[in-house]
Amino acid sequence: MPTIETEEHKSLRQAVSALGKRHGRDYDREQLWSEAAKLGYLGVNLPEAYGGGGGGIAELSIVLEELGAAGAPLLMMIVSPAICGTVIARFGTESQKRDWLPALADGTRTMAFGITEPDAGSNSHRISTTARRDGADWLLTGRKVFVSGVDIADATLIVGRTEDSRTGRLKPCLFIVPRDAPGFGRRHIEMELNAQEKQFELTLDDVRLPAEALVGDEDAGLLQLFAGLNPERIMTAAFAIGMGRYALSQAITYAKDRTVWNTPIGAHQAIAHPLAQAHIDLELARLMMQKAACLYDEGEDVAAGEAANMAKYAAGEACVKAVDQAVHTLGGNGLTREFGIASLITAARVARIAPVSREMILNYVSHQTLGLPKSY
Repeated sequence: MPTIETEEHKSLRQAVSALGKRHGRDYDREQLWSEAAKLGYLGVNLPEAYGGGGGGIAELSIVLEELGAAGAPLLMMIVSPAICGTVIARFGTESQKRDWLPALADGTRTMAFGITEPDAGSNSHRISTTARRDGADWLLTGRKVFVSGVDIADATLIVGRTEDSRTGRLKPCLFIVPRDAPGFGRRHIEMELNAQEKQFELTLDDVRLPAEALVGDEDAGLLQLFAGLNPERIMTAAFAIGMGRYALSQAITYAKDRTVWNTPIGAHQAIAHPLAQAHIDLELARLMMQKAACLYDEGEDVAAGEAANMAKYAAGEACVKAVDQAVHTLGGNGLTREFGIASLITAARVARIAPVSREMILNYVSHQTLGLPKSY
């Protein structure tokens, strides 16, 4: 696996960075989304045959990281092209691919992703949203919470469960639910988080879906689910690393310019060393993210799952520390709107909590990597 980026990746990184800096932290989401789409960045991971760039999660993670580092992160990139686009590209029918992939790539349509439930939390085995057959159709019933961008998405990829006719057990399946489907309701969840994408609770009350709403094979739902969750973790790592880099760059500029007692404060090791440590932590997290993306794009799903979880954990921790140190470096100015760092204190916590908590990642590594027994 290459540990040094290719020239193509370096060029992509520079181009996206320039785009992000043109928009800055006061960016308009719709304008940036539209321009990123026109330049081919939104669909860089999707197949060329369906209007994408033919790249992978490695390229898409570069796009998200660099936009975040410029102060203009696009949260829906994690959901629409990364999770939904990847799942449809790998497992969707030809009709689903033609209907959705070109539109996801050119930014004219977006798709949200609904998995989390009020009573299930991070336990996908306790999902209670169920789908039952009614003739040729499906009837979908349940609830979802903390679903991003439902108000701007044309559809939501919902994780439900169907009954296995052989065993009677419930198994996960994925359904494309149009935003205007009868019985499909949403409620805005008020958040302290300062983000352009809003959070919603969804209700599905016998939502009738045609047979073609089912994505992929009914008997391979778990495989298909994790085909979307691994990119989600990798992209969340990119989101966190970009955010951490933005905060760190603000602190470095301030430490160079702010002079007290005839010397810049950055000359003092009490300021310089924590910033250096934050940079090291972000770079280490990026290496694991690159490893996870490479493994995923090579089709190594099991190894990619382990690396993706580790990358998400490392990036979340590094981001929180970088933002905290940036605010501390600026002192009182770190809490002002002028510098725009204080709002990242809450946003940085997201990478520790979503889409899976750091404790659940530690559980995963304990059980899957170290072979330790489960406590639950």
